[in-house]
Amino acid sequence: QVQLVESGGGMVQPGGSLRLSCVASGFTFTDYHMSWVRQSPGKEPESVSGINQRGDSTYYADSAKGRFTIPRDNAKNALYLQMNNLKPEDTALYYCARGLGNYNWIPGRESWGQGTQVTVSS
Repeated sequence: QVQLVESGGGMVQPGGSLRLSCVASGFTFTDYHMSWVRQSPGKEPESVSGINQRGDSTYYADSAKGRFTIPRDNAKNALYLQMNNLKPEDTALYYCARGLGNYNWIPGRESWGQGTQVTVSS
């Protein structure tokens, strides 16, 4: 069974950092693009970052560029989102997603994990 389990969310002050983790199982991890999708109340889901199968090509939403990075460790079936210089507008539920994500494409909801909450507040 396909499983995507996120962790690492929490409460952080503006300017702080968090690293989200996603452990995948139930499919061939190296066959898929992987993405992080976030959604905050009253807003549509947003593809915040994506990475190709080999990990040598990445995508970042404009709001994330220069602050977030999306490494993957194929040996561990793991995806990460390193978030630095966090801002209140980064507050959202963050989902690990199997599949390509970019400015105009988000993997189907059935391909998301359960999500981990990130709250940036002073």
